[in-house]
Amino acid sequence: MKIRPTKGLTFDDVLLVPKRSPVKSRQEVDTSTWLTPGIRLQIPIVSANMDTVTEAAMAIAMARAGGIGIIHRFMTVEQQARQVARVKRAEAFMVEHPYAIRQDATIAEARRLMQVHEVGGLVVTNGGEELIGLVTQRDVLLAPDETAPVGSVMTPPDQIVSVPPDTPPEEARALLHQHRLEKLPVIDRQGRLVGLITAQDLVKHQRYPNATKDSKGRLRVGAAIGVKPQDMARAEALLEAGADLLVVDIAHGHADHCIQMVKDLRRAFPEAQIVAGNVASREGARDLAEAGVDAVKVGVGPGSICTTRIVTGFGVPQLTAIMNSVQGIADTGRRVPVIADGGIKTSGDMVKALAAGASTVMIGGLFAGCEEAPGATVIRDGQKFKVVRGMASLGAAMGRKAVEKSNEDESAESQEDWEKVVPEGVEAVVPYRGTVNELLYQLVGGLRSGLSYGGALTIEELQTNAEFIEITPAGVRESHSHDVNRL
Repeated sequence: MKIRPTKGLTFDDVLLVPKRSPVKSRQEVDTSTWLTPGIRLQIPIVSANMDTVTEAAMAIAMARAGGIGIIHRFMTVEQQARQVARVKRAEAFMVEHPYAIRQDATIAEARRLMQVHEVGGLVVTNGGEELIGLVTQRDVLLAPDETAPVGSVMTPPDQIVSVPPDTPPEEARALLHQHRLEKLPVIDRQGRLVGLITAQDLVKHQRYPNATKDSKGRLRVGAAIGVKPQDMARAEALLEAGADLLVVDIAHGHADHCIQMVKDLRRAFPEAQIVAGNVASREGARDLAEAGVDAVKVGVGPGSICTTRIVTGFGVPQLTAIMNSVQGIADTGRRVPVIADGGIKTSGDMVKALAAGASTVMIGGLFAGCEEAPGATVIRDGQKFKVVRGMASLGAAMGRKAVEKSNEDESAESQEDWEKVVPEGVEAVVPYRGTVNELLYQLVGGLRSGLSYGGALTIEELQTNAEFIEITPAGVRESHSHDVNRL
């Protein structure tokens, strides 16, 4: 038995000391950062891979704002891959493999496919690579006979304006405007359909200039996996669907099976961006970095709905955990960013986490109340709330068991199954907070102000300049509004 000589500190235990600043305006600062050595974000914020926080809608909103979302793993492989694919198809300069329909299909079927896939049009083929028409919502909207074939309302090939694969965006935009079109098929020299350029995607490019995108102009998205042997197949399916990074996510990331999973993934998918965690110590971060991760997720027990520290007695206050993890990675000589996962209640907490050495922060509870979060909505005393639950809570644990049994010849979980679960999280409700963009505006605004107080134009400069001072409980009270009657 031993006791470490230093105290463990969390965000409320410290303040950052203001520094002389060259910043004249908050708009001068640069909030961009590295999520991994291969992925740059315009804002240092990641939405958590929780089933009440991040599915496709949240991931799309996060990427458009300059951050990124991590699709949770508490669904079947096929469901998770579809969620990833939905994000990747949300926008791009050219849509690869556009949704197709045969010309002898009915108008009713075309309407159904557009609704299911949430698209405004379909290419018409006969199962091959040759384009024989286009059909859009405008073509089928007021069609009197739903049983009529698509071929009767589609735009025929001799009236279609198409472009070659190397067409620059400016030329595509000009053609769409000149011919008053919604879509431009992309045809290669062999006459094969290779993609589709849409007016909506070009508009989105203008509307979201800071979006996190890959080399093809598609929104970036991450996906979580576990450490069981079958998760290798999940990883392959997610990468095939277009996932930009894999997050090996378990409660205790400094474990042999997690480290082995990282090594297995690195061998199987050498080009993949791999994140792993969670850890809370110098040794844990060091071992994951040496195993080959591209980023380390830090945080054991700081989340608002996590009870790991109460149930198990283990954990490290989050600010100290971040600092120790950064030191552990430095021991390896590798450039591996830290993701601070948990405990972010305010923009000030985010600034402190970044100043302590994290490159990004992962947020769950705050985002759970947003419109884009998949959590259920409830009304209490006339006020709107959304449900959130920790991924080690009783409900989440049983949901995970149900997914694992979905492909097996087993009956639904029994009372004995429920009794065997030892939860390390709770289920709760959080106030409805509107869209995630509204919340991000406040968080990033606070970060911009924080950089100016720290005399920093970038997050890296903030880390160099940062000086923390411990405060007393009286200092905590002084930091909040006090001695006033709030309206």
